[in-house]
Amino acid sequence: MIYPDNFSVTTPSDLEIEVTRDFHAPRALVFDAFTRPELVRQWLLGPDGWSMPVCEIDLRVGGKYRYVWRRDSDGTQMGMGGEFHEISVPEKTVATERFDQSWYPGGALDTTLFVAGDALTHVTINVRYESR
Repeated sequence: MIYPDNFSVTTPSDLEIEVTRDFHAPRALVFDAFTRPELVRQWLLGPDGWSMPVCEIDLRVGGKYRYVWRRDSDGTQMGMGGEFHEISVPEKTVATERFDQSWYPGGALDTTLFVAGDALTHVTINVRYESR
């Protein structure tokens, strides 16, 4: 996979992964791309041959989200979901994350920041896990 120059992944601590990327689009549009199911389905996919039959987002504090991906060739599925704890449109979302399969112990807390800049939006996603 080829990543743009403005994409980075760091580990600020033993419990965190942080992804940053700049998008050449207004902040409100980028926020919508992360929070509107019809837009999320267009980019949050896996390798070729995977689809996203379930993409539900109830964008409110206490609201839930649910994603399910499917490998279309054999029906294998991977699902995850969580609950929104904080929302500040179009600046920030904070939500829990838990996969259906136990990829790691416990869950995680995802904080996504959308910062407007000159002709671009800087997005930072911090995922904080319960354990190493």
